[in-house]
Amino acid sequence: MSQWLGRVRAADPEARIAWLSLDPGDNDPARFLTHLVAGIQGVDADIGSSAQALLEGAQASGAEPVLVALINDLAQAGTPLIVVLDDYHVIEARMVHDAVTFLLDHSPPELHLAIASRSDPPLPLSRLRVRDQMSELRAADLRFSAQETQAFLNECMGLSLSADYISALEARTEGWAAGLQLAALSLQGHSDVPGFIDAFTGSNRFILDYLVEEVLQHQPEPVRSFLMRTAILDRLSGPLCDAVTDQEGSSAVLDYLERSNLFVVPLDHRRQWYRYHHLFAEVLRARASHEEPELQHSLHRRASEWYQHHDLLEDALKHALTAGDFERAGALLETVIPAIRRSRHDATLRGWLGAFPDHVVRKNPVLSVYYAWMMLTSGDLEAVEQRLQDAERGLAEASRDGEPKHDLPGALTARSEEFRALPVTIAVYRAALAQAVGDVEGTAAHARRALELCGPGDHLSRAAAAGFLGLAAWARGDLNTALPTFADVAPNLHAAGNIADELASTMVLADLWVTRGSLTEARRLLEKALNAVDSAGISAGPPTADLHVGISAMHCETGALAAAKEHLDAGVALGEAASMPENRYRRFVLMARLQSLTGKPGRAIGLLEEAERRYLRGFFPDVRPIPAMKARIWIRQGALREASDWAQARNLTPSDELSYLREFEHLTLARLLIAQHEADPPNASLGDAFDLLDRLLQAAQTSGRGGSVNEVLVLKARAYQAAGIAGLALEALEQALERSKADNHVRLFLDEGAPMLALLHRAAAEHITPSYVSHLLSAAQTGQTPAPSCRGTDALPVQLSERELEVLRLLGSSLSGPEVARQLYVSLNTLRTHTRHIFEKLQVSSRAEAVSRAREHGFL
Repeated sequence: MSQWLGRVRAADPEARIAWLSLDPGDNDPARFLTHLVAGIQGVDADIGSSAQALLEGAQASGAEPVLVALINDLAQAGTPLIVVLDDYHVIEARMVHDAVTFLLDHSPPELHLAIASRSDPPLPLSRLRVRDQMSELRAADLRFSAQETQAFLNECMGLSLSADYISALEARTEGWAAGLQLAALSLQGHSDVPGFIDAFTGSNRFILDYLVEEVLQHQPEPVRSFLMRTAILDRLSGPLCDAVTDQEGSSAVLDYLERSNLFVVPLDHRRQWYRYHHLFAEVLRARASHEEPELQHSLHRRASEWYQHHDLLEDALKHALTAGDFERAGALLETVIPAIRRSRHDATLRGWLGAFPDHVVRKNPVLSVYYAWMMLTSGDLEAVEQRLQDAERGLAEASRDGEPKHDLPGALTARSEEFRALPVTIAVYRAALAQAVGDVEGTAAHARRALELCGPGDHLSRAAAAGFLGLAAWARGDLNTALPTFADVAPNLHAAGNIADELASTMVLADLWVTRGSLTEARRLLEKALNAVDSAGISAGPPTADLHVGISAMHCETGALAAAKEHLDAGVALGEAASMPENRYRRFVLMARLQSLTGKPGRAIGLLEEAERRYLRGFFPDVRPIPAMKARIWIRQGALREASDWAQARNLTPSDELSYLREFEHLTLARLLIAQHEADPPNASLGDAFDLLDRLLQAAQTSGRGGSVNEVLVLKARAYQAAGIAGLALEALEQALERSKADNHVRLFLDEGAPMLALLHRAAAEHITPSYVSHLLSAAQTGQTPAPSCRGTDALPVQLSERELEVLRLLGSSLSGPEVARQLYVSLNTLRTHTRHIFEKLQVSSRAEAVSRAREHGFL
């Protein structure tokens, strides 16, 4: 690779080449993207500024927005760029492989990826091969021929070996360059050449062990000691090696090693940074651990101190963890957490937290708090409170003890920013936990506590606390408090620089205005936020897709189904990476809504079930439970048995104590009671429906929930109509019409089907809100009402991912399971997981059934 790039530079001194030496830490997608963008910017500062802004602003929850921004810059630059991904075999994370695949699939002609790896990466190599978009150098290409072996051993390494000895070494190493290099180094000054070659047998790893031992034995003791003690380092520089070995002159030793071909690779043109050949370093580390085990912790501690002194805190943390110096590692992690969270390196933070022994985490209040966060986001709610209590105990002990006693240099001698913010952080996380378990009063209490503890400039914590106070008021149904309280969130997020979160908060505000009954204000807020995403530089990132979906929902409720579909398609096209994780279920809810409105209830139910799988509990009050949405579809289709089973499973009765969190369910129950009376009047009284609706109306009016008032009035009109009391039905309908016409509610009325159309015709005859009623009847006539359909005959309501489709195609071949796994470059267990998901989505139990069902529904 180096030789090829050398020829490229010789032919064109202005050639742009970015070289990334990957390490296991790059399995964090955000970290990989950060290094990728930084590497490219190192050779062309004009490329990647938008992508870097997305990463630094924590505005990208996935790789695609960053890569789209980067690809756009590359295309506009118009000049060739080579990006080298060295040691790609250390990458195991599926999300990083997906990011590289996306880059390959969408890269402009100017970009060339050069990947060096010990093994085939799980990228679409077959497709690239077929399209002639890939050049490959494999073992056979890199293997030394007999002639090259002779030239290397005798001419380069200065040995005078006979053709027979050269042939024997070539055969034993199979032309493996590293093995030949070690053999040559071992043979220099070796008196018994025949004996050495006879002993030179075994697998590559055994050969390597043997040869390293031979090489080390022939080195001067200072060089041998240097090799053993610096093998712990991923990168080598003179000053760093001086610190680790506790000796001077390391730069000269590195220069000697390079000139002696002792497996050091320069990482820059100025020969300031090097690394060892990975295989050589692995064996050196193993031997050093065996020969000098007591020294390893000291070496890692010295490396950690050097890196910390030079503000390379992540490297310092890694070596502190390896040294088992968890006190230092904990202090370092406290220091780097703000940068990790801003850059969204969540996987890195999880990995580091997981590297600490549990008793160390429990003693460190900052680590305990972020371990609680890790449990909260993974859904392990029971573990969160214990970790927060650990943090409080640690905070109390630290307050008694004063400043930390550990002997740490520089910035680590004082309490970290995260430590000082602990009381606020704990209160905010307690509010989040209470929200997750449905404790409305607890959410509000902890949020108020967080606000009391916030400093004047602590905008992010103020936004979080105000947000949870607003959500708690919303969960109580108190719109008069929720709206002004939540309105404080966006300004604080803006002041904190969290622009994406600021725009995303519009989704909640829009929901609150819909609850208030104003579709107009909700849509205005969403459209304003969508117009702002371009100026914020996040048009391909979150929450762009969410805003499109939100606007689509508003159009849907006003009967503008073409506009609704246009915005929904735009949101879906942007992909899930342009959506906040907590909002991704919404697109499936809206897809279900449109399918239901176009007469496909089976598809709608399937999409709602997908929405249920994607719903993340705890971010917002669950004021519109998805199972109740399914029940409404069943009621409209006359499937009253299914709807009754739902109500029974939820323990719903007309005499329940009312709460806003169950209002949507009780409104659905009222619909069911009306439908049951219409289906069987003698055995289903409407008395319970009227009592329930009267109580719901009073509660909604008291708390300013205009949207609920409108819906109750529509249902009261339907109940009076079912009871044959036409005058009261028209009176309730007129109230609903008067309240709804300014916001052009359409589905509020047309969702009630044929009985409502009959009532609207009577309203037209009575000249009740004539223009609005005419508009509603016209909307119904244009075919936007649900068309009748036979239940159970719809197309299969599933969506398969690209990976699942790839698996499905191979399942349709004659390949065995292990052969399919090898073709996909995945383990057999991973293949089984994909297959299980496919079976669940297609509702089958065998490979043959899956293929048959997929062909039946057009997937194959």
